[in-house]
Amino acid sequence: MRFIIKNGRMIKKGNELSNVDVLVENGKILAIDEKLPTEEIEFDAKNGLITPGLVDLHVHFRQPGFEYKETIQTGSKAAARGGYTTVCAMPNLNPTPDSVENLEKVMEIIDKDAVVKVLQYATITENLRSEHLVDFKELSNSGAFAFTNDGVGVQTAGVMYLAMEEAAKVGKAIVAHTEDESLLFQGAMHEGKRNKELGIPGILSVVESSQIARDLLLAEATGVHYHVCHVSTKESVRIIREAKKAGIQVSAEVCPHHLILNDSYIPKDNAIWKMNPPLRALEDQKALIEGLLDGTIDCIATDHAPHAIEEKDTSFVNGMFGIVGSETAFSLMYTHFVETGIFTLEQLINWMSVKPARLFKLPAGDLTIGSAADIAVFNIEDEVTIDSADFESKSINTPFLGWKVKGETMMTFVDGKLAFQIEKF
Repeated sequence: MRFIIKNGRMIKKGNELSNVDVLVENGKILAIDEKLPTEEIEFDAKNGLITPGLVDLHVHFRQPGFEYKETIQTGSKAAARGGYTTVCAMPNLNPTPDSVENLEKVMEIIDKDAVVKVLQYATITENLRSEHLVDFKELSNSGAFAFTNDGVGVQTAGVMYLAMEEAAKVGKAIVAHTEDESLLFQGAMHEGKRNKELGIPGILSVVESSQIARDLLLAEATGVHYHVCHVSTKESVRIIREAKKAGIQVSAEVCPHHLILNDSYIPKDNAIWKMNPPLRALEDQKALIEGLLDGTIDCIATDHAPHAIEEKDTSFVNGMFGIVGSETAFSLMYTHFVETGIFTLEQLINWMSVKPARLFKLPAGDLTIGSAADIAVFNIEDEVTIDSADFESKSINTPFLGWKVKGETMMTFVDGKLAFQIEKF
């Protein structure tokens, strides 16, 4: 198929934009120029921002096992609506992809139902329990993207050390949800001033940072690529910064909700605000922004975590951890950081597309002649309201409903195929 995206704009430098048309043929970008000749099939970008498709290293699609929350089909449609063309799906499923058989079953569903490129993680240990390692070589050979126990931390240092050794042998990353369960004390939100005001048990910052500190030394000893999920505390930023200075092969991600919100935003005891790691204090939020800007934190990931309404419309103690994010991430980040001059648009696209692709050597995050036509088009001029009625996800658990944003996705193309187009355009 051959088509042209007309009347778009691309980033030149910083926030500077240039007018472009993009010609696509057989799933590849054939030409990019200020004005290209008319083609038989055209998509009008209407002055929208054309970017490489976004890359998300951290989503939960819930299939198999929890299809009432999300499926690979609905989750991938939500990703496409958010401008994502490549996403990496976490393994806290039932059954977990801790064997070749289980992994292949998930990948069969991906091949059949996904509208974007979905890369599947395998677990580090059997059934996400910190005891028996999976077969890293077999799972890697069968297509596992990387290895993680996201949803729980690996509790035993010896198990994590051996896992890192095995991952290093097959050239795969250990992607870590860092949480020392011995320090949890049944906490439900950040331990600080606000949790005491609301009477909710707190989660200490050291729950996260202490396990990162342990793992960084193990990563140094084994030489593995160690990637830290959803960094949330100032202490975590500090020790990752020092580890990078020491030459340890570590990368890290941060989520939009931890950059935009802190625990002072939580109005009442309602689990719609409950996430793991939790919304931290203002000083943590500031440290995360600083960490992105100075390169300590490498990229932005959503941790898209869908849940049923009844699992979130309850108290912090009784509710599930997590919020959805695929469909709102770019618009929220653009509105709150690019429009306000804190980040440049070039930085934002780097953190949400280019850098995660490069970190994991993915054929993504590129908008040049000859590259795959994984393309997103965003409306950065008009303000819209985040409305759950527009969601492609099965779930609507986010505190951002009703927020006004710019940067709504107009179109998303995956290998030159239209994966999403907003009706109003």
